[in-house]
Amino acid sequence: MTTNQKLDALRQSMKAAGVDACLIPTADPHISEYLPEHWAARSYFSGFTGSQGTLVVTLTQSALWVDGRYFIQAERQIQGSEITLQRMGVAGVPTLQEYLKTTLTAGQTLAVDGMLAPSSLILELEQLLNPMDITIRSVDLISENWPNRPALPASKAWLLEERFAGLSAAEKLAQVRKALAQQNANTLVVTRLDSVAWLLNLRGGDLPCTPFALGYCVVDEDSAVLFLDKERLDSQSVEALQQQGVSIQPYTALVDFLKGYSRAARVLVDTEGTNWAIYQTLQQNSHFTMLEGEDPIQALKAVKNPVEIQNIRNAHIKDGVAMVRFQIWLEQQLAAGSSLTEVDVDAKLFELRTAQPDNIGISFDTIAAYGANAAMMHYHATPESCSWLEPRGFLLVDSGGQYLDGTTDITRTYALGPLTEQEKDFYTYVLKAHIDLAQVQFLEGCTGSNLDIMARAAVWKHGIDYRCGTGHGIGFVGNVHEGPQRLHTRLQKVAFEPGMIVTNEPGIYEEGLVGIRIENELLCELRTENQYGRFLGFEVITYCPIDLTGVRKELLTQDELEWLNAFHAQVYNTLKPHLTQEEAQWLEEKTKPLA
Repeated sequence: MTTNQKLDALRQSMKAAGVDACLIPTADPHISEYLPEHWAARSYFSGFTGSQGTLVVTLTQSALWVDGRYFIQAERQIQGSEITLQRMGVAGVPTLQEYLKTTLTAGQTLAVDGMLAPSSLILELEQLLNPMDITIRSVDLISENWPNRPALPASKAWLLEERFAGLSAAEKLAQVRKALAQQNANTLVVTRLDSVAWLLNLRGGDLPCTPFALGYCVVDEDSAVLFLDKERLDSQSVEALQQQGVSIQPYTALVDFLKGYSRAARVLVDTEGTNWAIYQTLQQNSHFTMLEGEDPIQALKAVKNPVEIQNIRNAHIKDGVAMVRFQIWLEQQLAAGSSLTEVDVDAKLFELRTAQPDNIGISFDTIAAYGANAAMMHYHATPESCSWLEPRGFLLVDSGGQYLDGTTDITRTYALGPLTEQEKDFYTYVLKAHIDLAQVQFLEGCTGSNLDIMARAAVWKHGIDYRCGTGHGIGFVGNVHEGPQRLHTRLQKVAFEPGMIVTNEPGIYEEGLVGIRIENELLCELRTENQYGRFLGFEVITYCPIDLTGVRKELLTQDELEWLNAFHAQVYNTLKPHLTQEEAQWLEEKTKPLA
């Protein structure tokens, strides 16, 4: 079926249900960023495959909202369909809220599957639309219009050993109960998969590239219930959880459990991470007193414990070895005149990374983007649409791995041959932006919006910007993108703390020309404490050389040059013991100081 045919079928169901519009966010019942195929409804009905976006279908029109990362990709993927692309943040483009307010009229109904929408979004829309006599109704119009829908995933679930996680589930439950008490709450419905995973050291393979198992958890003062089909765990894992005070019920039993909950409870509800159906269920049970607040697990897991930090460093060493071997292979192939596509690059990097000890997969679909393709920030090459590499210009490779001892994310942009003067300028601007953030020292209390300008200023100086954040948090054997800390121009509420990890990935993206990004991971650490307060900084925990081919050395300050040389010395000294003699010699050449 074409996109238009799918939308027409959806409209027939809308008419039968008596609704005038259908909202399809990018979400599963856990409000995940990366979705199991079973819940990729927005992708199915729109044809747009990016990780974020919102589709609205009325009886006469349809529109898709995407952010700046996906402008180019979305335009290509919805081409030929009826869908109007709404570029978020661009002047004159209506927001989702503005569109609904002007498109719908009094007496009409907006449908959304309550299990697949964050309650924060629906509560906001209710405030906007209810005064206009527009009703929002929870109804599943997706299932009946999705033939051959992928089944719910049911991979083997397992428990991450404490030698990797650093804390037991019992210790983490105690931390959560303490955090709840500080907010005058005693109960938490844990719906985010990353929160469930961290809390119980539970892992699985239900999401692409992310080792989570589909599950919920309800925590109160003296009990914890995991909602996961028990047969997915081995008997030792079930026993280990039970010994730590965790009982297990079927995955689909949560709503009935909440409906039947008969103890008075002050339940903390994170509307950003709780779907609307669960929110309504809590609302309808008089035993629950609902207190809106942030899921405390998000903040707890953002600050890595000492065991996690040491393990993460180990994971980055293995990842660095894979990256070095990849670059050696790439140079050898180019020197031999081999014909390579972006898909070949992706496949080789997958082979090298998954060969590393304790690797359990990749952390997201590799972005191997040659030339102008790299201007699409989340480009993904396929055998049907990939480009051939040529001995000129840039190849951008953004990739990462999942290891039992950590999750990694790294981007390098490689010169494959001669570069234009503009390409050299752009590359050096991005490198300066990267270095300027990496070496900043800042007062405790600074947020990601305070620090974002440290990177962005180097490209702003030349009248250039990138339509995305500068960096995001990273989970531990979990989400490659996690919060609450991030680097972005948008106002951030969460201050950086020692133990937090964030990526440093400024870039320049010129549609039809080039895309450049350099990304390392940074560990926040305490630098000094004096009469002015506590000053923090960053330790680079990514160990991989930065390609110097495109660098205009004269544009670097002395401080930037010294940072670059010190970084490369660290890369060499860290990776050398793990490389063959030939590989170490290659790395020594790639990391020699710029004079």
